Amino acid sequence: MKFLAIIPARFASTRLPGKPLSFIHGKPMIQHVYERVIESNTVDKVIVATDDDQIVDVVSKFGGECTLTSPLHNSGTERCAEVASLFIKEYDVVINVQGDEPFISFEHFSILKKIFLTENDVQIASLIKRITTNEELNNPNVVKALKSEKGNALYFSRSAIPFIRNTEKQDWLHGNTFYKHIGLYGYRIETLLDLIKLNPTPLEQAESLEQLRWLENGYTIKLAETSSESLSVDTPEDLERANKFSI
Repeated sequence: MKFLAIIPARFASTRLPGKPLSFIHGKPMIQHVYERVIESNTVDKVIVATDDDQIVDVVSKFGGECTLTSPLHNSGTERCAEVASLFIKEYDVVINVQGDEPFISFEHFSILKKIFLTENDVQIASLIKRITTNEELNNPNVVKALKSEKGNALYFSRSAIPFIRNTEKQDWLHGNTFYKHIGLYGYRIETLLDLIKLNPTPLEQAESLEQLRWLENGYTIKLAETSSESLSVDTPEDLERANKFSI
């Protein structure tokens, strides 16, 4: 089984314009992400997918591989799928790597790869981590996940789920397990190419979570638990914090 990692990278960002090219410890962020994927030794090929010539130039200069994609894509998933379609006969699984996580955990790649190597019926795989603070539990920017006994996703929400009846919200973490979603995805390559043909769905639009479109259309998402977490960079404050982060 062969694994292709694709890093969608968009230059435009409302909160941090030019985010992929922001410097962290003397290197552009996209280079940190690319090199982390290479160093994980879990995939057979790594490609940056972008609609911006500046990003193409930077990736080429540090020796990475980059593909210029359509500027009309609405999501990183669509950008990944455009590149994946070029390799459908060569690779079995696509890993969609977040381009704003310069210190992404090697463990995350290993867990995803193991899922596909050991379970033949997996269509999509992703990661979850236990929530340990009320701040995370009640933060709408932290996506929560529910899973079945077999480890398949039941639902994703920006709200705290499940609702714990007859218990004060500040006590929900006492004796109950909640999970946050870690947004690293693996797809069978054929599944990825099918997903982008789907139209937006009511739950997706309500929560602004693309993965709900897949669930609403009957796809299964296998969720595996991880104990590690990485630092995402979305704002100037995040960038400042990343430059203080030890590597």
